[in-house]
Amino acid sequence: MAGVDRRTVLKGLGGVAGLGVSGFLLTRFDTPDQKQDPTQRMAKDVSASDRSLVFSNWPEYIDEDDGDYVSTLTQFEKETGISVRYTADVNDNNEFFAKVKNQLGSGTSSKRDLFALTDWMAARMIQVGWIQKLDAAKVPNLHANIIDSLKSPEWDPGRDYSAPWQSGLTGIAYNKSKVGEIKSFQELLTRKDLKGRISLLTEMRDTMGFLVMIGGGDPENFTDAEWQDAVELLKKTRRDGQVRSFSGNEYVQDLASGNILACEAWSGDIANSGDENLVWIPPEEGIMIWADNMLVPNLATHQDNAETWINYYYEPEVAAKLAAYNSYICPVKGAQEAMQDVDPEQVENELIFPTEATLSKTHRFMALDEATMRTYEGDYADVTGA
Repeated sequence: MAGVDRRTVLKGLGGVAGLGVSGFLLTRFDTPDQKQDPTQRMAKDVSASDRSLVFSNWPEYIDEDDGDYVSTLTQFEKETGISVRYTADVNDNNEFFAKVKNQLGSGTSSKRDLFALTDWMAARMIQVGWIQKLDAAKVPNLHANIIDSLKSPEWDPGRDYSAPWQSGLTGIAYNKSKVGEIKSFQELLTRKDLKGRISLLTEMRDTMGFLVMIGGGDPENFTDAEWQDAVELLKKTRRDGQVRSFSGNEYVQDLASGNILACEAWSGDIANSGDENLVWIPPEEGIMIWADNMLVPNLATHQDNAETWINYYYEPEVAAKLAAYNSYICPVKGAQEAMQDVDPEQVENELIFPTEATLSKTHRFMALDEATMRTYEGDYADVTGA
């Protein structure tokens, strides 16, 4: 996908679905403030008198009006009377955190009613008390329609604070016009015809999940020894000259141009590339999975409007229309049936509606305590140069 991607350049702090955080230390957030009680950080909700909403999301993550095509956002505004200031200013989880940490950390408003962050950052913000609890009665579609695989992450088991916007898979992509079929991550790291012509992701959890799998470990439950074996494998792969770069979404352009022949890649990026030569495949070792989540920050002044938005996007027809645009995993039950009326060619698209067989091959990255997380991030940065 052209432009800055919603999953771009996370500087070795990547996120995958299901990550929880234990042993949380505020020093990692670079703020002296203590853990907050979100019930003591509630602003007066002016939704009834001010029919507006401020939402920060990742770039190129929502459909847009085009000729006779009416976007889901425009539909929402017309049907609800709520005007939306939609800003694509979440280019990176850490970068966005830096934008709001001083306000949220000191107990002042971020000037936003809703933003979308990847699981690991959503978990951290919820745990530190910077996110407001959703009113379940105002988001009935969320609880009725969220797909089972996203329903109960360990960091928000009741989806009391978060609602997935979209989810996705991490696997392998290659340019079929320039290289033969690739089936495994092991091949990506060792095939001689790929030497110096592959890229891996800067997201530590995605990349190292695969390295752990190659060593026979489980990304959701591995030992320090298995981690060190994975790090050594990554070091060897880099010493051998196999890896051209560690990248964010720029791999799409490099893959299309032939600067690289194959890479670690996010499913939706390849689906949205518009290049029939680019192929995304689930590696034989398994697949990493993640989600980006809508959150209402402390002191949001339009929470009711934000909950109306969340509830609206959990209507199957709306969810299908959005999914047809961005080709990421749709989090809404019933959207596959609704897709028949939106775009029949997408009904069986496994990148949007993965089968249970596909989901059974997915892995989330193990929850890390703060000290271990800093150690692992340091190990990864030492290899990648991030």
